Amino acid sequence: MKPQHSSLHLCILTLLLLAISTVGYAASAQQDIVTGSTVEAVKKKGVLKVGMDIFQPWAMKDKTGKLIGFEIDVATRLAADMGVTVEFVPTAWSGIIPALLTGKFDVIIGGMGITAQRALQVNFSNPYDYSGMAIVAHKGLAAGFTSLESFNRPDVQIAVKLGTTAVAAAKKYLPKATLRMFDTEPQAYQELRNGKVHAVVGSAPRPAYEAVEYADSLFLPIQGTFTQEPIGFALRKGDPDSLAFFNSWISIVALEGWLKERHDYWFATKDWAGMVE
Repeated sequence: MKPQHSSLHLCILTLLLLAISTVGYAASAQQDIVTGSTVEAVKKKGVLKVGMDIFQPWAMKDKTGKLIGFEIDVATRLAADMGVTVEFVPTAWSGIIPALLTGKFDVIIGGMGITAQRALQVNFSNPYDYSGMAIVAHKGLAAGFTSLESFNRPDVQIAVKLGTTAVAAAKKYLPKATLRMFDTEPQAYQELRNGKVHAVVGSAPRPAYEAVEYADSLFLPIQGTFTQEPIGFALRKGDPDSLAFFNSWISIVALEGWLKERHDYWFATKDWAGMVE
């Protein structure tokens, strides 16, 4: 065989081996993705574990102790479409991301606002809803307050739920005010009703609900929200398979009109009010 033919054959053989190796690596990488997929693990277990916390009307307990709310509907429908059952794992909001990262549950579906800081720790799905911060105040302590700036004083106490975007919003818009942190929303609102703080900053529409329900002592110093934030599912990083599935599911149910229907029921009406304490 001539030397040039030998070199040509060697080159072809090398290219073939490289192609086979590349295909094998791609197949191995794909298998690793599938093996590490939360969605695949959920399908095998038959259970989707969802991390959440109590936020009205995102997630609440009815008079029998059953969980109800917008997020409960979303997670339940998601699990049903996956052909699995749903298991809710109530978790303190301040520790909910660490709990996700340590595998306590599969995904957070709990009205979590998408922020750059959180996105450094978890991957977010596309937004499936939008929210914003509102403020409700005590008529006695905050008499005459008609703007956010009215509350931006060191002698003004603002109640917020620990670990929520309400904390960041209060620090940004009311940097001079004194923040009081509470583990749960009910604690913060109870402190307001008792006249121990001037106002609560929290996710809409809860502040407006409080102003209506306790109109004798509470009021809305400004109408609507003063921030806007997208809401997404949060999942562990390194799981493109699950992220793609969640994004596809959100697109499908949004186009169906189902997400808007459930949002309007929980946020635009109070037809559900008689079910909760």
